[in-house]
Amino acid sequence: MEDELPSGGIEVQSGNVAALEARWADCWKPRDVARRLDGISAPWYVAAGWALDLFRGEQTREHHDIEIAVPVGRFPEIRERFAEFTCDAVGAARIWESDGDATGADCHSADVAARARDGTLPA
Repeated sequence: MEDELPSGGIEVQSGNVAALEARWADCWKPRDVARRLDGISAPWYVAAGWALDLFRGEQTREHHDIEIAVPVGRFPEIRERFAEFTCDAVGAARIWESDGDATGADCHSADVAARARDGTLPA
């Protein structure tokens, strides 16, 4: 997977973990994402930790983020629903910060993290 990622990016050091968790401390719940994506034709699903809790039928721990999976070719359609956010690609212990509108075309093998343009996540 690392061979497919773009060069550059910011390496995440162990000392940066607390700052990254704080950056996404007010993460959305699955219902928030579902409301945002209501009516969209692109397939998507909740993945990772929240997916496990949805399967169990209860929240079992605090979550610092929420992951959704989207086919790369359909990412632009999903991206439109998050127009007020900037998207950062995350993978292989690196972050590629976006200074504009990420389309996902160059980060198909990485996770894409959305945050408000001022660096915060709105409630």
